[in-house]
Amino acid sequence: MRLNWTDLADTDLEKIEARIAQENSPIVAIDVVMNIIDSTHLILRDHPRASCQGRLKNTRELVIDGVPFIVIYRENISTNCIEVLRVLHDAQQCPTAD
Repeated sequence: MRLNWTDLADTDLEKIEARIAQENSPIVAIDVVMNIIDSTHLILRDHPRASCQGRLKNTRELVIDGVPFIVIYRENISTNCIEVLRVLHDAQQCPTAD
């Protein structure tokens, strides 16, 4: 399956990188973001239902091993595509479906 990252998900990754770079180092920040991206691609491309049902209707949540982040996504079977909606820290409140 093909993965598409929404603008919100891209922005989430940029914010994650900036925050970790500020608190740690740019190298650590890049490692964390690459871990999120690589894990998402490795798992979801071949196993789109390997994660749990999301808190929002028609979404799923992939917990990234080794880092406190959750990838929120939905599967579109008709287009054979996974849309990555958000990447949130596990302590963040899940957005509402407005």
